[in-house]
Amino acid sequence: MSGFREAFLYVVILVLGSFLVAESAIGVNWGTVSFRKLKPSTVVDLLKDNNIEKVKLFDADPEVLGALMGSGIQVMVGIPNEMLAAISSSTAVSDLWVRQNVSRYVVKGGVDIRYVAVGNEPFLTSYSGQFQSYVIPALLNLQQSLAKANLAGYVKLVVPCNADAYESSLPSQGTYRPELTEIITQLLSFLSSNGSPFVVNIYPFLSLYGSTDFPQDYAFFDGSTHPVTDGPNVYGNAFDGNFDTLVAALNKLGYGQMPIVIGEVGWPTDGAISANLTAAKAFNQGLIYHVLSNKGTPLRPGAPPMDVYIFSLLDEGAKSTLPGNFERHWGIFSFDGQAKYPLNLGLGNKELKNAKNVEYLPSRWCVADATKDLSGVANHMRIACGVADCSTLNYGGSCNGIGAKGNISYAFNSYYQLQDQNAQSCDFDGLGMVTFLDPSVGDCRFLVGVTDTSSGFGPCPRRIMIWILMIWGLCVFLI
Repeated sequence: MSGFREAFLYVVILVLGSFLVAESAIGVNWGTVSFRKLKPSTVVDLLKDNNIEKVKLFDADPEVLGALMGSGIQVMVGIPNEMLAAISSSTAVSDLWVRQNVSRYVVKGGVDIRYVAVGNEPFLTSYSGQFQSYVIPALLNLQQSLAKANLAGYVKLVVPCNADAYESSLPSQGTYRPELTEIITQLLSFLSSNGSPFVVNIYPFLSLYGSTDFPQDYAFFDGSTHPVTDGPNVYGNAFDGNFDTLVAALNKLGYGQMPIVIGEVGWPTDGAISANLTAAKAFNQGLIYHVLSNKGTPLRPGAPPMDVYIFSLLDEGAKSTLPGNFERHWGIFSFDGQAKYPLNLGLGNKELKNAKNVEYLPSRWCVADATKDLSGVANHMRIACGVADCSTLNYGGSCNGIGAKGNISYAFNSYYQLQDQNAQSCDFDGLGMVTFLDPSVGDCRFLVGVTDTSSGFGPCPRRIMIWILMIWGLCVFLI
């Protein structure tokens, strides 16, 4: 009983603290879709060294949450869309999820979980409504489960939405997509009743990438030669225009004062013409200064978003490239925790600090043997790039101009590092050779892998967890 009382008092203290301190802050998204992951403890140290006090996760990886224990970092854990059907089916399933992923960690010296993200952009147009009917039932079940765990007043449920949930030609005319009006109204009612913010993901880069007519300078924060005039308001950047479109859409449904959190915003550094280090630095630095200035937007002057989570902390080399090759290059740090460019997060350090004590494989690389006939190498390259990440070789990528032999070497090396530098993995029917001279050229960096001492909570265990919840939900339904 004393242990329960201690835990309860800890939660009470946290809740009281949340009312006393409600400052906006810059946080980061920590995604883990990578071939080679830094140890979670190394990443947590990286967060602490950079004074980053808020982090958003896309699942509830027990190894990641274990590393966050006692860190003092405020955490948003995520529930993948694939789990929504099972969680919406019964409170027994949601009780299980909350027990395993929230209440076990919110203890003295534990993890400061502030939010649970229920799904990730479940209303996305490309999903064609497949997750839509599960969102509200899942929220209701999870809220009930949090109440049973005495956490409903502290841990807030949110639903990160893509900016495609709303639309307009001018910010003041913003409305939600007609087919979403009913469910968004239900969502807003739930969020308002429980003191939760509306979480939205805004990506000016994607607007620029997807339209040749989009003015490039409108994506940044230095003013635009193509500002948007909306009555008395003039918008010099896409972020403010998008944000106020959401404000207008909220206002039309009667929730114009709802707090807004930016769940994802950022700029990639590779994989497309407009994705590079210079642009990424300009956008992210401009965004941070803009938000922390407290200037706000024309429809919310002096009231910037509650919190802004930069996307993302680290590059994720195993992500799908269907949206574009840039998808693996959003990190402000490379996969090994090294800063890509100077960035002041406004959190005390003027520049980013690199990860410490990173364990690398030996400094050697696999390259094409120039003395061999490489005319029959195409199939080897397909195999190598089908397994490893070769996205920087494509049009707009940092390695796009290194020539045919360079392309072969890059593909060979990417595969070789992924195979822990196994000698056989550099054979390629005798076309590959190991070198101790770094073959990197200019901005094209030939990577050396990190020693993967983290077991991680990879795709297979996560799928198993999804299936367990789905089967549990079906059993409860049948009974």
